[in-house]
Amino acid sequence: MPELRKDPVSGRWVIIATERAMRPSDFRTEPQIIKGGFCPFCEGNEDKTPPEIMAYREKGTQPNAKGWRVRVVSNKFPALRVEGNLNKRGEGIYDVMNGIGAHEVIIESPRHIISMTELDNDHVEEILWTYRDRLVDLKKDKRFIYGLLFKNVGIAAGASLEHSHSQLIVTSIVPITVMHEMSGCEEFYKYRGRCLFCDMVQQEISTGVRIVVEEDNFVAFAPYASRFPFEIWILPKNHSSHFENLQKLEIEELAQVLRMTLLKLEASLEFPPYNYIVHTTPFVFGEIEHYHWHIEIIPRLTKVAGFEWGSGFYINTVTPESAAEFLRNVSTEKKIEE
Repeated sequence: MPELRKDPVSGRWVIIATERAMRPSDFRTEPQIIKGGFCPFCEGNEDKTPPEIMAYREKGTQPNAKGWRVRVVSNKFPALRVEGNLNKRGEGIYDVMNGIGAHEVIIESPRHIISMTELDNDHVEEILWTYRDRLVDLKKDKRFIYGLLFKNVGIAAGASLEHSHSQLIVTSIVPITVMHEMSGCEEFYKYRGRCLFCDMVQQEISTGVRIVVEEDNFVAFAPYASRFPFEIWILPKNHSSHFENLQKLEIEELAQVLRMTLLKLEASLEFPPYNYIVHTTPFVFGEIEHYHWHIEIIPRLTKVAGFEWGSGFYINTVTPESAAEFLRNVSTEKKIEE
């Protein structure tokens, strides 16, 4: 019998289509092959990208030259631009403003790699520090309200370049998806006096059936109302509303959990295309008690079609319980190339 499950955060309903259930092997995709050839993100091609905004570098090396480990540049084809004023205005019943914001690319390695998992934990930590540093810097600009960090891996997930990288888009408004999440969490807090995400973490740990990876301070699990097969969320166990408030020990552990989770997905599904998104609290808020930052990892194994677009429902053919059980048992041994 199919199940309808409600996401307590967004209020969205998901159809878990158990009668159309698929095995993990049914989702395996063709392994990505490194194409090689010219890549503007590779070390030595620094003059082929916009000027460097920041980088983690070897001592004595200069900006826009070799010697970096993680490098941030402006997107060559930005969705939003830093220069200018918002100029909010009305056009009849419509609202409009200038497309002011920031659009940056975090190049994760000087080597031409296609997965973050090809890096060691220390290097992944530097990527997370870069995320944090850019959010801290950009939130100083009073025009900016929200910073969305995301990663596209594979053509099906929207990646135009295979070299492992993430992006940061900073906007002057709160994205509607985040607004819905915050509203749902605020309603829960008003009635219960607790953070919904904190309750979710405690319940997932107590049942254990949807846990994928668990460490002292972070947990990765398949959400109860998973929209997509093998969808995984990573949350801090202790309440924290802002990603950019992460401290050293937390970043060390988050790097391990994130890399381990991605390794499990790659090993079980033969390197699927995927997106991950960091949802955090808007810049204009201090620490708040009702919202909890988190990472959503979405393998792109199925397509959104007419029913989904027309109804707002998602159809998931793999129960989160079976997905989590399968991933927990996946070996993650992988050699890091020097």
